[in-house]
Amino acid sequence: METPATVGARLDPLGQAAGAGRLGRPVGQGRGVEKTQRCGTIIFMSDHPEDDPEAAGTYDYPLPADLIAQEPLADRAAARLLVVNRTTGSLRHAGIRDLPGLLAPGDLLVVNNTQVVPARLVGHRAETGGRWEGLFLAEVDSGSDRRRWSILAKTRGRPVVGERIVLTDHQGVAAAELQLVGRGEGGTWLVEPVTAEPTPALLGRVGRVPLPGYIRGGEARGEDVARYQTVFAEEPGSAAAPTAGLHFTPEVLAAVAAAGVEQACVTLHVGLDTFRPLSTARIAEHPMHSEWCEVPEETAAAVRATRRRGGRVVAVGTTAVRSLETAAQGGTIKAYAGSTRLFIRPGFSFHAVDCLLTNFHMPRTTLMVLVSSLAGRGLIQQAYAEAIASRYRFLSYGDAMLIV
Repeated sequence: METPATVGARLDPLGQAAGAGRLGRPVGQGRGVEKTQRCGTIIFMSDHPEDDPEAAGTYDYPLPADLIAQEPLADRAAARLLVVNRTTGSLRHAGIRDLPGLLAPGDLLVVNNTQVVPARLVGHRAETGGRWEGLFLAEVDSGSDRRRWSILAKTRGRPVVGERIVLTDHQGVAAAELQLVGRGEGGTWLVEPVTAEPTPALLGRVGRVPLPGYIRGGEARGEDVARYQTVFAEEPGSAAAPTAGLHFTPEVLAAVAAAGVEQACVTLHVGLDTFRPLSTARIAEHPMHSEWCEVPEETAAAVRATRRRGGRVVAVGTTAVRSLETAAQGGTIKAYAGSTRLFIRPGFSFHAVDCLLTNFHMPRTTLMVLVSSLAGRGLIQQAYAEAIASRYRFLSYGDAMLIV
């Protein structure tokens, strides 16, 4: 699969929205699927397809472009929720507001409290005047007292090390400069801001909301500042929202707590990996790059206590899963802070997470591999087929599924 453009106003960091998946047989049809029986709101399916779990094409599906949500719902908590039951193999239609009744007293809900920074950058090449677009990913260690960023970038021509980029502010006025100092992993650039201004303040002046390219070509509007951010965001550092968390309101969180469900936080700053499709034919060969995460001791202790009492650990989003399972790689979860390259693939042993609330993902991505590893590829194929048939809204501003 050709690597898609990754940043900017008309760029799609996850692949071409209308055609990233193969155009072959629809999900849930063909080999291995014999029938669908409906009983009220519960859909029972049989004979899961047997696909090669190591082949990238196994995680492909045709995503109709008109199902990619372009706007957030007026009410965050009005999103639909497809409940995927691994024990019974059944699917049930519900809503986010049903979540307190779908969880049980003694369960633990774990959210990612990362905060999206205004990471989208717009400007031009100082030497040629050519338009330039970028996406701030992280500050990186330069080995000196000079500040260095890792960014994704796109422009015409071939920029060279030493070149300067002029960044424009929200009014289109030249406001800062970056100097290209090297290349990083996965097609990234290393740049140094030509200013002593702290990164948060500089991004606040010149950065835009980093909407994915499949939402309005990446062009953010005023309401996206609040809506492309979770209500529990506290720790700045992400280049994209942990989208499963976008459905929560203070009222939903309060209702979950009133149902006897405890809550805890992790932090994972969403970076390059979220934007990368599977780039190899075999998933084991796909290079996973580093993202920073933290599982504080109070969260690790809450997970251990939940498992001791027989409760379920419910991760909100794939970023929460990767954080918790990174901290539990020894078999028992412990406090952790540092980078993670964890790629959850078929055969992975989950030591921390029992259930997952997640949005519907782009085809042929590591996120599809993760949810398939938790729920089983056949059941995920069926769930996605049902979501498409029922016209669920997909991707960042879309609806959700709960895997139990």
